[in-house]
Order: sequence, then C-alpha cells, then structure tokens
Amino acid sequence: MIDPYKTLGVTRDADGAAIKSAYRSKAKSAHPDTGGDVEAFSKVTASYELLLDPVRRKIYDDTGFDPQLTDSKDLEGLLVLDTLVNEIILDERAPGSFDPVSAMRRKLTDKVVNTRFHILELERHRGRIRNHIDRIAKRPESDVLGRMLTARCDAIADAIGKAEAEIKVIEQAYAMLDGYSYEMEEDMAKAAE
Repeated sequence: MIDPYKTLGVTRDADGAAIKSAYRSKAKSAHPDTGGDVEAFSKVTASYELLLDPVRRKIYDDTGFDPQLTDSKDLEGLLVLDTLVNEIILDERAPGSFDPVSAMRRKLTDKVVNTRFHILELERHRGRIRNHIDRIAKRPESDVLGRMLTARCDAIADAIGKAEAEIKVIEQAYAMLDGYSYEMEEDMAKAAE
C-alpha cells in the first residue's frame, strides 16, 4: 500500500500549504516530461489528492486505507482481514484473555488448508471424468456425452483456478499480519513484577 505521507515526504500533521509545497517539489522530479517515471508521478499525484481531500485523509488516517491508493491484491487481503476483525469485535471474551492476532492467523491457515483440500477433491473428480471420457465410445456423427463431460472438466478447472486465486488472497492477508503481536494479561502481569 502507498503511504501518501511518505510519498510526499510530509508529516501526518502537515497542513495544506506544506502538502502543496511537497507535491510541487516531488512532481518536478517525478514528472515524465522532466525525465521522471509515469508510475512514480501518478503515485505522487494520487497522494497529493488524498491528503488535500479532508474526508479521504480522515479515512486514511483512521484506517490506513484508501481504495484509490491500494493495490488490488492488498485490497482483497484487506477485505479478508476486515471479516476477521469483525469476528474479534463480536467476540465476548475480555481483551487480553485471548490473542486475536493468533486467532486470525489460525483462521487464515485453516482457510488455506480447507481450500487446498477442496482443490484436491476437484482434481480427483476431474480425473474421474477424464477417465470416463477416455473409456466412452463416441458416436460418429456427434459426441454429445463427450462434450458434456468435457464441459464438466472445464467447469472444474475454472473452480480450481478460483480456489487457487482465493489461496493467494488469504496468503496476502496472512502476510499483512506480519509484525503484529498481542500482549496477553499474563504477559502484562509478568512485566509488572
């Protein structure tokens, strides 16, 4: 994800004048007409637009998220994490009595394992269908059964592709949890001793 403050080189409490000044400076060096990079210039411009829009800036400051600056891969991972955060919010256990970060990691790992198992099942079914296709005698004028079975194989291949894409999204969400830890009540009590 792009951090608009880092991109422009301003502090989080920068006012409009500081943001405009930083933008002008960065835009001069990043602009493609002055030897800059198109992608870098678009990031500088997007960051400037976000920070000058008070609503978008507030949302970014509160959540660290802006759909216009987020890579689609990160956005999908954020949506997975958002579901898990909602589960934490609804958990009735007292904060500090369980580790929500570990719980999220476990749930993501379980999702990957279940999805991989689902892929294995799909591949097993596709193998059986292919075996039927190889064994069935074809009618010379039209192969209705063969086309139907082939269509089923194609549908299963699509489902496998979707499941593999889902695993990548889950793995992205898991990677977004890197660096997080959670202090349990007992850890706090030991630290106080």
